[in-house]
Order: sequence, then structure tokens, then C-alpha cells
Amino acid sequence: MHRAYQPITPANNKLLKKRWDEKRFDNHLQKVQSARPVIDDKPPKTYVHLHLKLKKMQMEEERLTIIERDNRILLEKMCHIMLTRGNVDNKNFYDGKSLNRMARQRELLRVTHENQAIMRRILAKQATYSHHQWEDEWAMNLMYLKNIAKYPQWYEHAYDQWNKRDNHDSRNGSHYEPKKSSMMASLEKFSKKAEGNKKPNSEKKRAPRRSTKQSRDRQAKRGSANGCGVS
Repeated sequence: MHRAYQPITPANNKLLKKRWDEKRFDNHLQKVQSARPVIDDKPPKTYVHLHLKLKKMQMEEERLTIIERDNRILLEKMCHIMLTRGNVDNKNFYDGKSLNRMARQRELLRVTHENQAIMRRILAKQATYSHHQWEDEWAMNLMYLKNIAKYPQWYEHAYDQWNKRDNHDSRNGSHYEPKKSSMMASLEKFSKKAEGNKKPNSEKKRAPRRSTKQSRDRQAKRGSANGCGVS
């Protein structure tokens, strides 16, 4: 049988070459069978504290205990209310105390003193502007306004009164047209006069000047008359 064996690599003795190859193949099979996987595909290790949370159970028991105690207290109060008249005892005889009351009082006194000092300085300060001077300037401005105004100061008030009277007559149902009073006539006269005063100087008529020769002759006659004693 060893003579029919065909080795992969060249060999002088086919019998020994066959035995060596078989032994090498057996070793390879043993290594393959005993080889461990590189990737760990086993399920993870379980821990007890992850599935059985003792701290959570303890907190839940404490919460239930607190709820049971509150319910018992509430039940006792309800029983007491049902057995008695049911008065509400909500009086509080405790006087509130502030820990920083003295500091706040000192701060209030300091601010009050500062405000009083500022007020004294303001009252003792002499005024920069004089209201008497302002009144004099305002009176002067009113006088300038009266001088440059087109209508007198009482024009607006009188015109408003005339309009009110006209509106009152129209509301009462009177359909007559009121005649112009003397007040309106005087207003129109004053406005025309003001317009005439505002014409430029070029439009005003100037008196023709006398010639210098005539003035000289008149002066000579006056001098001769005075010399002759004519009165």
C-alpha cells in the first residue's frame, strides 16, 4: 500500500513519508478538536443584586410605612372630628422673630439720615434761575408778540364767542343770518389797516423834493425880509 501512496513533497522512502504524513494529520485533527474559540459566545454572568434590588425594596417598604402612618393619623383625626363638635384648632401663638431685624433697622436709620442731609442741602442751595427774571422776559415777549401780531389779543376770544352764539342760534332752529356786529366791522377795519402798514416802502408815495434853486431863493427872500424889519 505504501507503494501506491503519492506524497506531495518529494521523498526517497514512500513508507516513512506516509507514516509521517499520517502522524502529522492526526496531530492536526487533535489540535482542531481541542482548539478554543476566539470569540466568547457564552451567556453573560448573572448577578443577584441586579435582579433582586434590596435597596429599592427597602425604600418601597419605608414609603408604604409612611403612607400607613399618615393614613392612621388622618383616620384618628376624622374619628375625633366625628366624635366631637369638629372645631378647627389652627391657632398659632408663636411670635415670629427675625434674625436680621436689628441690621435692617440700622440700615433704615442710615438711609433716613442720608435722605434728610440731602434734603437740607437742596433747601439751603440758592436757585440758579430767577423766576422774576423769567416773568419779566415773558412780559417782554408778550409785548413783542402784541406788536407783531396781525390781530389784537382779544380777537380770538371775541371770534369764539360770536361762533358760539351763531351755533346756539342754529341749534335752536332760527334760520336768520346774523348781521355783522360792530365788533366784526372793527376787526375788518383793523385787519385792513394792518395790511396797509405791511406794504413795502417802494410802494409808498414819496413827496417830490424841491429843487435846490427854489430853496436858495426862498432863503434869500427870508433874509432880506428880516433885514428890513418886516414882521
